[in-house]
Amino acid sequence: MTIPLLDLAAQYRGIKTEIDAAIQRVLDSGHFILGEEVDALENEVAAYLGVGHGVGVASGTDALILALRALEIGPGDEVIIPAYTFFATAGAVLHVGARPVLVDVDPQTYCIDATLIPDKITQATKAIIPVHLYGHPSDMDAIGAIARKHGLKIIEDNAQAIGAAYKGRKTGSLGDVACLSFFPSKNLGGYGDGGMVVCDDPALAERLRMLRAHGWRRKYYPEILGYNSRLDTLQAAILRVKLGYLDGWNERRREIAASYDHGLADLSSISAPHEAAGCRHVYHLYIIRTTARAEIQHALKMAGISSGVYYPQPLHLTQPCRGLGYKEGDFPVSEKACHETLAIPIYPEMSPEQINLVLETLSSF
Repeated sequence: MTIPLLDLAAQYRGIKTEIDAAIQRVLDSGHFILGEEVDALENEVAAYLGVGHGVGVASGTDALILALRALEIGPGDEVIIPAYTFFATAGAVLHVGARPVLVDVDPQTYCIDATLIPDKITQATKAIIPVHLYGHPSDMDAIGAIARKHGLKIIEDNAQAIGAAYKGRKTGSLGDVACLSFFPSKNLGGYGDGGMVVCDDPALAERLRMLRAHGWRRKYYPEILGYNSRLDTLQAAILRVKLGYLDGWNERRREIAASYDHGLADLSSISAPHEAAGCRHVYHLYIIRTTARAEIQHALKMAGISSGVYYPQPLHLTQPCRGLGYKEGDFPVSEKACHETLAIPIYPEMSPEQINLVLETLSSF
């Protein structure tokens, strides 16, 4: 038996008839950029999250860049972000000419440590980007209070956490604007790149629509400098099918996570992920923690089980962030997480036999 980190082929087989019909519908229409399928997906995702507007774009990274641009954040501005996350969060801030200001993360949730944010705020600070990492919500009450006190915008990086909830409200509905990724491996993933920006402000949504399409409201009449970042119609049609399954898939992820939690409870060398009170984790990744990562990864590989390191470098040690003036040791929690965290397989189609094999391998180690 071999067990991948994620089995997208198995997911497709389970919904093949609906996916194939959606693709055929688009092919028959001859419309491949934006259009009715994208409009419908935008409305359906916005309704699912409980916000007013969705704007489909070409990727999750573009969603971050366009959100920053729509909020008129650029050169001379600072944006507070966690030091431990996927590079796109920092890269988007750098792309608009602003400065990412890094904050260490909570050692249990791996989300930004809200208690450390106030000391990083300056007159140049314009926004906070909390990342709901691995599917776990950030501490949005504390972040919201800080933002209100200092007049800052909140841009949720919800790329890994669609369907997660914080105190009964879905992530993606808790800030001024939120960014989604539909990369294939995400809990709601397409069959290629895609993303969305969601918000309640109609004027902000209109600006986002302009930014994604060369800066125009009327074709060939640009009003601002925009981009070419439009969601493909095929992806929208596929995602509309998958959206109907999302809650069920997330619940299955939570069931698998509970099985893992139970099986790992007595292992002193491995720590299971944490779910904070009032939070609903959707386990985009199931992240264990160990000081023997290389040895455990080797044992898993010998058993035919895939694993992955997310992420091997904290942001301040990546090459594009070297000019920010940070050094090794500045963010000890993030640096330690980069050396000790490991993702093990989790996807809704996992069988009990696969789950047991993963746990038996970890237990035998």
